[in-house]
Amino acid sequence: MEVDLIQKYAKYSVPELIKIATKHFNQYIRNRDAGDVCISCRKYKPLQAGHYYSAGHYSALRFNENNVHGQCIRCNMFLSGNLNEYRKNLIHKIGVEEVEKLDNTPRYYKWDRFSLIDIIERYKLKNKDINK
Repeated sequence: MEVDLIQKYAKYSVPELIKIATKHFNQYIRNRDAGDVCISCRKYKPLQAGHYYSAGHYSALRFNENNVHGQCIRCNMFLSGNLNEYRKNLIHKIGVEEVEKLDNTPRYYKWDRFSLIDIIERYKLKNKDINK
């Protein structure tokens, strides 16, 4: 990792870097799934990046693109993810093998500043590319 990048983010704590990384990652998910309907109900346009395995309880899957898809506010917030429908449609979207990989991923991961800086920069670039 470049020294300039490390210095650029030196003033941020790990929790602050997680927030920044989440902002860029979730924006990528919203951009990626902008033309789709909600992963769970298949009715409404997604406005949020909905995690199948919650970011709060499954830190290892927080930034996993297969774990996060466009989801409407209704399903994500008011139906607690509408997970039965989410899973059914997730299997259809990414395949049973990829869903089983999510199922078998360890729950916890202790994020370090270098991994987070990498995620921030990667998703900044992906967001630029997707918006071209």
